[in-house]
Amino acid sequence: MAIKDELDFIRKGKGARVRARSVSIEQTWTRIQGDEDLSVKEKLEKLINLTGAKKTVKPSRPVDSVVKDDLVVADVADVADIEDAEPSTRREALLFLEHPYPPHTRYGKHRLEEADSIKGDILYRLSHDVEFEDLDLSTALFLDLETTGLAGGTGTVPFLVGMGYFRDGRFNVGQFFLGELGEEERMIRDLSRFFRDMDFKSIVTYNGKAFDLPLLETRFILFRETLGLSRLPHLDLLYSARRLWKHKHDSCRLFHLAQQIVEADRDEDIPSAEIPFRYFDYLRNGDFSLIEPILYHNQEDILSLLGLLISAAGLFAEEEIDAMDMFGVGKVYESHGDMEKSAALYERALAGDLPDEVAVLVKHKLSTHFKKNADWDKALHLWRDLSSQGELAFYRDMAIYFEHKAKDFGEARRIAQEGLALSMDLGSKLREDFVRRVDRLAGKMAKSAGGKRRDR
Repeated sequence: MAIKDELDFIRKGKGARVRARSVSIEQTWTRIQGDEDLSVKEKLEKLINLTGAKKTVKPSRPVDSVVKDDLVVADVADVADIEDAEPSTRREALLFLEHPYPPHTRYGKHRLEEADSIKGDILYRLSHDVEFEDLDLSTALFLDLETTGLAGGTGTVPFLVGMGYFRDGRFNVGQFFLGELGEEERMIRDLSRFFRDMDFKSIVTYNGKAFDLPLLETRFILFRETLGLSRLPHLDLLYSARRLWKHKHDSCRLFHLAQQIVEADRDEDIPSAEIPFRYFDYLRNGDFSLIEPILYHNQEDILSLLGLLISAAGLFAEEEIDAMDMFGVGKVYESHGDMEKSAALYERALAGDLPDEVAVLVKHKLSTHFKKNADWDKALHLWRDLSSQGELAFYRDMAIYFEHKAKDFGEARRIAQEGLALSMDLGSKLREDFVRRVDRLAGKMAKSAGGKRRDR
């Protein structure tokens, strides 16, 4: 069965029928949040009491699950098996699901096994962490949380911890699901043991530096546990994704780039803002169908993250990539201070098919580089091109060059006068600079002419 078909089992069906009920939960939660005298647990308990008189127990135990150390563990070939489970006598307080994907599994245009070829130097380029130079993805943890809120802080609880990792020749998606808020401490301790046992060497996230990892670290501290992940090299792909694709796509959301770059056939399965309220509703009535779309969404995010990383790494081979991607790779090298490599890519991109606004940006970057390296012929060519498009600042750069480098005061004054004429209506500092420059150059030209007459 294709990976898309497997994941669709969770997304389809029951999710749409609970959307209206989640809106009611959201409205109630908004009112409760303003009470600063309540702890987050008390607020959530109050939410449950206000939105339902009594919890009702629904089936939740997955097929073929086993109980190990009081933790329900499901090694499922298809997470959708949860939906078809036989009724359970109680709701599971803590659930661990693990879904293995064979290396030949295709997600979008990539096979998952392509991650094996991503070397440490590329991971370093994408992460800005030199420790990645000696690593690959075989020991990496892909991390994505689903939480009771998007603001972070001590009042936000991660109720679903999604993890991706390579083990035994497969890519596994593991998920810790918190079925009862009172069991969060047990989940944190199980997570701590899991991280130690797996001995991960690095982390890969999407906006994890700002959200996922600080939030998880806060929960570990609250329960007097140490989050060893905080000491590992961390590749937050969001930052490099913006450099690589922000100029090319309207959105750098993981969902959007998974569709556009990875070519994954994924839908907007559930809005992120709706996830907390589905969980609150689940706490009230135990209906696991509310959670199934969230499990699907989380799995998709983990797989999208891996697929996007494979796509990003592939651009650095610089084989058969278009001018826009070449510009994006150049921006990554520029972020490392490698302007020689970056400039070479920018020149190649400029020779290709770039939209006008991107071409202007590339010319700006190249002209700055050539000026800094005193490559005056290339810089002058770009200044003339940009000034002809109304970029008045480059009249000033050309005037400076002819005055101080070429010592051609006449040409410098002519260019300054042209810049002044074009800036007459601006009333800017640039206009004032042209006025002073024209006057100074007139004096230099007179002085130079007087010296020549005396020499005769």
